Amino acid sequence: MDPGPEHKSGAEDWQRPLLCHCGMVYYEISVQGGEHFELEVYLLDEEGKVVAQGSGAQGPLRVPDAHLWWPYLMHEHPAYLYSLEVRLTAGPLSDFYTLPVGIRTVAVTKNQFLINEKPFYFHGVNKHEDADIRGKGFDWALLMKDFNLLLWLGANAFRTSHYPYAEEVMQLCDQYGIVVIDESPGVGITQSESYNNQSLEHHLKVMEELVRRDKNHPAVVMWSVANEPTSFLKPAGYYFKMLIAHTKTLDPTRPVTFVTNSNYEADLGAPYVDVICVNSYYSWYHDFGHLEVIQLQLATQFENWYRTYQKPVIQSEYGADAIAGFHRDPPMMFSEEYQKSVLEQYHVVLDQKRKEYVVGELIWNFADFMTDQSPWRAMGNRKGVFTRQRQPKGAAFLLRERYWKIANETAYHLSAVKSWYMRKTLLTL
Repeated sequence: MDPGPEHKSGAEDWQRPLLCHCGMVYYEISVQGGEHFELEVYLLDEEGKVVAQGSGAQGPLRVPDAHLWWPYLMHEHPAYLYSLEVRLTAGPLSDFYTLPVGIRTVAVTKNQFLINEKPFYFHGVNKHEDADIRGKGFDWALLMKDFNLLLWLGANAFRTSHYPYAEEVMQLCDQYGIVVIDESPGVGITQSESYNNQSLEHHLKVMEELVRRDKNHPAVVMWSVANEPTSFLKPAGYYFKMLIAHTKTLDPTRPVTFVTNSNYEADLGAPYVDVICVNSYYSWYHDFGHLEVIQLQLATQFENWYRTYQKPVIQSEYGADAIAGFHRDPPMMFSEEYQKSVLEQYHVVLDQKRKEYVVGELIWNFADFMTDQSPWRAMGNRKGVFTRQRQPKGAAFLLRERYWKIANETAYHLSAVKSWYMRKTLLTL
């Protein structure tokens, strides 16, 4: 739950003020099965102490000297969670429900993404709910392995590409301080008929379901309504204008985006997003083997998007396939050396632009995953920095060095976070 909403929609910058000394938790409770009941609401801190209380089906809870929810590696005590306890009494019957609650603010300016009024830089991954043996789906042991690898990498964020993940995943993100770009299953929107009224009506309902399910997760800081749509088609402008406006009506406390791979001049949905999220695969899907062109092409990409829209930019996908154990000098496509070289070229430009208006980088992908068979897939997508069995390729060590270096640029000392990390790791073994 978020403190004090204030929002300006559309293509304008929007801000939410940080309540420095007093947090606010707004609650609304639905009760089915009767009209004669009493509701009491309590907010408990991590020590189990009641810090605020109220009654009735809706209202605000004022939290003096609130502990804010901070992302991993951004504060010495990240991921602080309160417990919201609802107690219902109906004659001789009683029941209670407990919900973890984080207090934090999110804001976007024309060149920054702010959490609790501090600049936040996304250094993380894209994922898939996929692994060997189990295939696609939820697996507790795999999930804990993945989260320990995220902490090891120094990753502070991921995108739920390209569908909502299991609720257990979102709960762990709240607990570990891993920031989430929460994406709808709006993938494959490519044909003109994909933008008709029937599709739009269904997409609006999908966003209603996603926001209703995940709105209380402090880890969720932005909604993504689609991945790589043909947003240059004429009907796309109206479609995304309505879709994004509807999502902001559902939740005015978070920015909204979609992930694009369209040309910056032709993209008709970009005027309506709060953050530009762009995918590009220089020297992979074109200019094969020409690593020397990446820096110029990437810098030009960033400059064009920012000059046109004056909004912060996230490199939401980049990478190259590498088959674990394949080595070649000089680097050649599908070797581990080529994957590392692509990342290194991207990082040169990202380091320049993150000082200006680039607010994040998400590698594609966290781990290799299975796909349909085709001549251009060598037993699945091999762009993971980990194998499908969660073993590291050379790129994982490169990324780890980078992410911890970025984290060390923050003002506070990381020893407290490392101590917190060890406690978390011991608790999850």
